Amino acid sequence: MMRDVPTTLASPSNPRIKSIARLRDRREREATGLTVVDGAREARRALESSVEVVEAFICEPLLAGEDARIALGHLRDRGTPVTSTTEAAFAKIAFGERAEGLLLVIRIPSFRLDDLDLPVEPLLVVVEGVEKPGNLGAILRSADGAGADALIAASPRTDLANPNVLRASAGTAFAVPLAAAPTSEVIDWLAARDIRIVAARVDAEADYADTDLTGPLAIALGSEADGLTDAWRGDTITPLRVPMAGIADSLNVSVTAAVLLYEARRQRDRHAKRPD
Repeated sequence: MMRDVPTTLASPSNPRIKSIARLRDRREREATGLTVVDGAREARRALESSVEVVEAFICEPLLAGEDARIALGHLRDRGTPVTSTTEAAFAKIAFGERAEGLLLVIRIPSFRLDDLDLPVEPLLVVVEGVEKPGNLGAILRSADGAGADALIAASPRTDLANPNVLRASAGTAFAVPLAAAPTSEVIDWLAARDIRIVAARVDAEADYADTDLTGPLAIALGSEADGLTDAWRGDTITPLRVPMAGIADSLNVSVTAAVLLYEARRQRDRHAKRPD
């Protein structure tokens, strides 16, 4: 599928391959400012965004499908350096079990709160202390699907540039604006912009379906194990819950995020259709 590719890197022990593999480690990502995007669909979506792609690695025998073809076209158009690898070398740098023969090295973008460009009545999802990359990626997919304007990671335990987050998001991490900051800064930032906060809590009295989710809004969700910290309590924050009819007291955080985001979307769409 690719022509004029440099000499193939054959060994998993090749220094370049080993340097890419080290980006699995958060400290290495923070030190270099780089991360990897693994997968044809994810690479295509990264290349169709404004992200800076430093280089690409391909494994010809594994390349297939429309996403790979389009991604390779974008790489040619950008003039991005492309290196060919063997399957053994590619397995050293690939993430997860779904090796698709295409991996990008990208420069990690800014995740500053003040870099977010929001509409007049934004819909935001705030996740505090979420640890599992799969959950964070799934929340990003729901945020993208429900038309959220940004995802903010408050006091994150998993960095937004984690390759497993990018993979679990199915590339939607390149479509949903992202920011990260300590919880106190996030709350102050929202308050300064008059963005109302609703906080998902298992002990809340208000049902989510009975709560107004229109207007400038941030939906806050806590970690899988501990929920939201007490920083998300107060007169200016509205607690709400998703009713549970069975023996479990809560849903997975990514499922809760989907329920609340789509209820917010339903209310906002209905509100927008009301006659003046």
